[in-house]
Amino acid sequence: MKVILTADLPHIGEVGQVVDVADGYGRNFLIPRGFAILATPGNERSLAQQQKARLAREVKNKAEAEALATQLQALPLSIARKTGEGERLYGSVTSMDIADLIKARGISLDRRRIMLDTPLKTLGTHKVPIRLHPDVVAEVEVAVTKDA
Repeated sequence: MKVILTADLPHIGEVGQVVDVADGYGRNFLIPRGFAILATPGNERSLAQQQKARLAREVKNKAEAEALATQLQALPLSIARKTGEGERLYGSVTSMDIADLIKARGISLDRRRIMLDTPLKTLGTHKVPIRLHPDVVAEVEVAVTKDA
């Protein structure tokens, strides 16, 4: 039985792949659970159209992410924090603080996209990567200064 996979399945194939499986496996497991559809000429044409649409969407999303990356990299970000002895910060600068800074500049960005391993705890300029797309990462410079 030939089926078109609608989900990635280990040892069988990936989404959109036409595979030959045992009749019982396809009829009793894959198709009822929505992991596959029967490989008919109509379903194959539909799949081809969906893949074209997905590819076009992916290209558009990547272009938007690249435009946003250039916009973010040109953005001067500075945050003032109270310091104690030895120029150490009382608190720290987290991804939420950076997201709020970016939002104040008029760009909405989910804080989970900011790839800050540990909060910033020292004064100075820090490079913070932001994953906008699986292929696009913008590096933003955040200046942590002493609060007057």
